[in-house]
This record gives sequence, C-alpha cells and structure tokens, in this order.
Amino acid sequence: MSRFDYFVILGEMRTGSNLLQERLNQFDGVTCHGELFNPVFINGPRFDSYLGISFDEREARPFALLDALLARPGLQGFRLFSNHDARVRAHVLTDPACAKIVLQRNPLESYVSRKIAAETDQWKLNDISRRRRAQVSFDAAEFDAFLHELQATQLQIQRALQTSGQSAFYINYEDLNDIDVLNGLAAWLGLPARIEAVSQKLKKQNPEPLEEKLTNPEALAPGLARIDRFDLGRTPDFEPRRQPMLNTITAGVQTPLLFMPIRGAPEERINDWLAALDGAAAADLPRDFHIAGLKAWRAAHPGARSFTVLRHPVRRAHHVFVTRVLKGSARAIRRQMERQFGARWPERGEVLDPAAHRALFLAFLRFARASLSGQTGAHPWPMWASQSALVEAMTAAGGPDLILREETLQQELGSLAGLFGHASVPPAHPEADDPLFQAVLDDEIEAEVRACYWRDYERFGFDALRP
Repeated sequence: MSRFDYFVILGEMRTGSNLLQERLNQFDGVTCHGELFNPVFINGPRFDSYLGISFDEREARPFALLDALLARPGLQGFRLFSNHDARVRAHVLTDPACAKIVLQRNPLESYVSRKIAAETDQWKLNDISRRRRAQVSFDAAEFDAFLHELQATQLQIQRALQTSGQSAFYINYEDLNDIDVLNGLAAWLGLPARIEAVSQKLKKQNPEPLEEKLTNPEALAPGLARIDRFDLGRTPDFEPRRQPMLNTITAGVQTPLLFMPIRGAPEERINDWLAALDGAAAADLPRDFHIAGLKAWRAAHPGARSFTVLRHPVRRAHHVFVTRVLKGSARAIRRQMERQFGARWPERGEVLDPAAHRALFLAFLRFARASLSGQTGAHPWPMWASQSALVEAMTAAGGPDLILREETLQQELGSLAGLFGHASVPPAHPEADDPLFQAVLDDEIEAEVRACYWRDYERFGFDALRP
C-alpha cells in the first residue's frame, strides 16, 4: 500500500517527464499516465478520449477524469505542467493525498531542447535511426523570459506546499538513470517494489554538447551574464497581504465614477471634487460599500470607471507623520517609537524646531520600515502601508481602472470627467505641505523613505523630490 492515493509529476516541457513516466511504470503496482489535462489533447496527441472520458467531457468536468483514474487498481498518477488545467493544478497542489514529484532540469538545457523539438517536431525518440537533428539559435531575451516563467512556477509550487504543510520529492533530469534515486522515490511513495535496471526504451534525443546544438554559441556567455540566475536581485518582501478597504470607497452622485482612496494620499479633496462634479456635497456621495453593494453598483452603472490617486512616498510619509502621529491620536505608535527608536515627544504647548521635527520624522520612518518588514509587533496600519500593497488589495474589489498622480491631478481628473461629458471641471485644490516639510527634506530623509517604500519606487517609478 502506498502512503498516497495517487501522484502527479510536476514538470514542464523538455524536463524529462516522458522518461520519468517510463521509469515509474517499471515499478509493480504503479501506472503513470501522460498529460491527462493538457489543454490541446487528453493523455497524448493521438487521444480524443481516455479512461472513458472524452476531451469535451474533461473540459466540462475535469474531476470526472480524476475520479476515473482513482477507480483503477494500484497507484495511479499523471504528468501536469504549468499550462495545464488550472482547476486540477490548484486541487492537486493542496491535496495531501496526492504525492507531488517535482521534476527539474538545467533551464538552459531545457530551453534548447524545447527549441530543437519545435524545429524538428520530434518530442519523443524510441528508435535512434529516426532521430531528427537541428541547430537552433540562442536568444538571450527569450531565455530570460523563459527563466522568469519557470522561477514563478517553482515559487508557486513551493508556496502551495508550505502553506498546506506538505512536502514533495524533488528529482533532477540527471537522476532518471540512477537506480538508487528511483528506488528512493518508490520508498518515499510507500511502495514495496524495487527495480534492478532501467528501461532503455526511450533514447536521449540530443546528446551533443550544448554548443554544438546552437548556431550562435558565441552568444551564450554575454547572454547569460545579463541574467540573474539565482534571482539575487530580488528583495524579500514581508509586508502582509491586505483586503480591500471597501468602506472607504465613494461613488459619484450622478457621474459613474468610483474613487478608491489610498490612506495618506489625497482623499478628502478628491471626494470634494467628485461631489462638486455633480453639484453635490461630499456628504451626499454613495459610500460604505460592501462586496454585494459594490457589485450591484457596477451592474447599475455600465461603463463606469474606478480610479485611485498616488502621492509621492516622501510627501505621503510626512503627511501621515504630521496628521496621524504627531498631531493625531496614535498614542500606541508614539509609545513604540519612543521605546524602540528613541523618539522624544514634545511637551504640551512645546513648539518643535526643524531639527527636533526632523529627528521625530526619521524615527517614524524607521518604525514604519520595521513594521512593514515584520520586525516589530505593530501590525502595519493602512496609513503607513506601501501604496503598492494597497493598490494590490483593491484588485480584489475589481479596480482601479486608472491610477492617477497627485502632481498631475488637475489635468488627469479633467480628462477623466471629460469621458462622461463634463465640459467644465471643478478644481481639485492642492493640499499645502506642512511648513516644516521643505526644512526637513534632505538626502538622508529621501534615503530612509526609499528604504521603507522601495516597492512603491520600483513599481510606480517615483523619482527623488530633491534635485
């Protein structure tokens, strides 16, 4: 008896999945099927149906094919690639009854092998006399895109396993002729069967050195030099994922516009503008949405547009610091800044000079950075969360369609209102900076903000405020 009800080979094209399938089928009581959920065919290119399930039936009810597989005696499995049926992929990744065998191969070898197979239209070789040869060109940009897609797939598998408390058996292409590794795989599956030799039915299609498979081998070295093979440039991001703040969304009284605000960015003046567009007051704007109410509003307003407004990270951080921390009621935040970051808060009635104001602002930036990095017990509030995280959360609510910028707001709002026939547009009055903002703005402040909100600089292309 196996430890699992069934298994899946998680691989990609040209990683050796045909060979691994053949190896698994050598074990007594094991049947590995082909690409049962390939979007183009069912099991293999010559099949219109499989296990009593037609291609059309599988498309409509993919789990009927999985049920037919599980009804067979012995340990059953199949091959599943990242472009196969997403419904089945999501299921098997989270199903602890399914053994995950992750097949990997040198990405460059896989990339070249895929190009040769596409050129020769030969994807499997049983008879060496029928081998088709070809040389292909190496395209650095194409390989870079291929590698990024492969890395994203591996990260998806890793996260699915981690979040569901599972493990997988990782096997490399080079291990597929190693008897000890293959028998180790059988032991991991919980099978009593072992093999003493590997089948020689399938033949390696392109045994030549890599350079001999290419028409331009001289392009390899400079092409690979520009690729971050180990993703060393990726900055770890520990900021928690967020839910959309539906209660902050407002809609036009008549004009079908939906404003999805970012806390700490322009909000009140956008609501004033949205209301003035229809000759109303901000208090009249529809608000306090929930999922069902938002869905109903969209259904009642076909052609509507949703938008949000970004603020430069330095201005936003200083605005939040002044209005919510320094002058607001965020006492818990002030205490934490005092304990962890040496903040000295002014006595009642004390007027801060620029140096003291700057020191407190720096302490807030360091606190916010620690909070966003998971280095403090304070959960990051929306008011100092990154704008990137808040915009990503909005996508769960179906928007925004447009992302506007504070520095070009009047022009962009005018264009947006013009879509709905407004010839004259009320002004979006700018918010004045705190008097001490320019006095405290320097290279160190810019650097601290960039370190805290690197995601916003990277995603939205913000430049430095100082020349």
